[in-house]
Formats: sequence, C-alpha cells, structure tokens
Amino acid sequence: MTPTTPSPDEQGGISRKNLLRAAVAAGASVPLLATGGIALARDAVRSDDTRSLTPTPYCDDGDDLTPDQMEGPYFKPNSPRRTSLVTAGTVGTPLTVSGYVFGRNCVPLSGVLLDFWQADNAGAYDMAGFAFRGHQFTDSTGAFKLTTIVPGLYPGRTRHIHVKAQAPGKPVLTTQLYFPGEPRNATDMLYDPALLMNVRSAGNGREGTFDFVLDVDGVPGGGSPTPTDPPSGTWAVGKSYSAGNSVTYNGSAYRCLQAHTSMVGWEPPNVPALWARA
Repeated sequence: MTPTTPSPDEQGGISRKNLLRAAVAAGASVPLLATGGIALARDAVRSDDTRSLTPTPYCDDGDDLTPDQMEGPYFKPNSPRRTSLVTAGTVGTPLTVSGYVFGRNCVPLSGVLLDFWQADNAGAYDMAGFAFRGHQFTDSTGAFKLTTIVPGLYPGRTRHIHVKAQAPGKPVLTTQLYFPGEPRNATDMLYDPALLMNVRSAGNGREGTFDFVLDVDGVPGGGSPTPTDPPSGTWAVGKSYSAGNSVTYNGSAYRCLQAHTSMVGWEPPNVPALWARA
C-alpha cells in the first residue's frame, strides 16, 4: 500500500507520529525503541528520552485519542467474561493482543471494560452463540491481554478485531484494530492506519500490541471515580451480577447486560454497556 498524501491542512504539521503510522501502513521497516517495539502510548509515560519517536498514539497532546469506528452488523451484547477466546478445538493462527488503556493525560485506567468480537478462521461470525466473543476489564495497571486467533477474511474487509472500551461511568468507544502489511488494507474503506496494532511472529503464532487512549482523565496513583449521587435501591458495590439480573438504583429499574462485579463508579446509569433501563 502506498502511504496516502497528507491533506493541505495536514502538510504543514506532519509529525514523526504520522510518518511512523504511514510507514507501518506501507509495511515498511520502521525505527524501534530500545524496548524492541514500535512506539506506543505507554512510552509517553515511561520514557524521558527526547530522541525517541513521538508515541503513537500520543496521549497528552489532545488530538490523538483512539479513533472510533462503526460497530458493524455482528455485535452481540452479553458476551462472556473471559480473556481467552480459544478452546481445545480452535482452528487458526494463535494470536495474543495485549496493551494498556490510558486517559488523555497519560494516566493508565483500571477497571475499563473491553468487549472483543471477531470472525473465525474462515471469516464467519458466530451469531448463534459466543464463539470469538468475550469481555474483560483492565487490571490495576491499566493492562489487558486477549488470547485468540488471527481472524479470517470475508468479502469487502481486511483483517480486523472489533472492540468496545468503556471507562467507569464514561461513554463507550467502539472501534476496530488492524494488522500491518495486509494487502486488503489498501482497499478497505473503513481501514485506519491509526488503529494498526504492532504485530510480530512468535513461535507458531503472532503477538500484537495496542494501547487505547480514551477521552477521559485518569486519576494519578489509581483510585476510582465517586458516584455523583448517594446510592439507593438494591444495586450494591462489590456484588457479582449476571446477565439478566434486575436491580433498582435511585428509583429506576435496570437489567444487567453483561456479567461483572460491581465497583464504585459503575452505577447502572453510568454504564450503558452493563445496564439497561428495565
């Protein structure tokens, strides 16, 4: 794929970040940091070496939040909570995807809901069950890891993985992750090089990395947001809920959409990915 020519309003401000994205999109060999990987948002936090490439995406310049993309026709709510989408009989090239979720102020975000779904090795989505579907939450360091396979191709699209990301009490980001060097990247109308994972071979499989940057401010040193209203009703912090459970909160009834353990900041009106008005 030939890198696209910047628009006139971009030509005056081409950054190392954008040049790096273009190089990766073209499948070119790009400079690596001392850690051995292409610059990621996490490097804005960890590195004070001014000679390093500007991280991609950069989480503190206000204009490089992880882009959103369409949900597509294959999303299903109520995916199981799990970090591995493979079973003993899974066919396909093994793939792990790992990374961190940051706020726009470069603070890692814990407790972020990440809901993944993708095609199987043959390019088909499971609409009857939950094969290659699952959600998880970032840990206390903002990290996540998904074990899956490289998704197959289907007409009109390049390889991609769908994801919804939601920090506690914040809007849902719906987006897609892409693979570098894919021939169909050049013809896929939805493809965005800003959403390219860093991917390398690992044994008989592949390893991908990607850092999400959400349009929220993280809390330095960790911690969770506090509720805007005193809680009342049957909903409670620290309780395990299953899909279909019903609760009340401040006079309204809600139905659980995805299994989870409640926490401060995840009150039903704040998390539409987990609760729907009954």
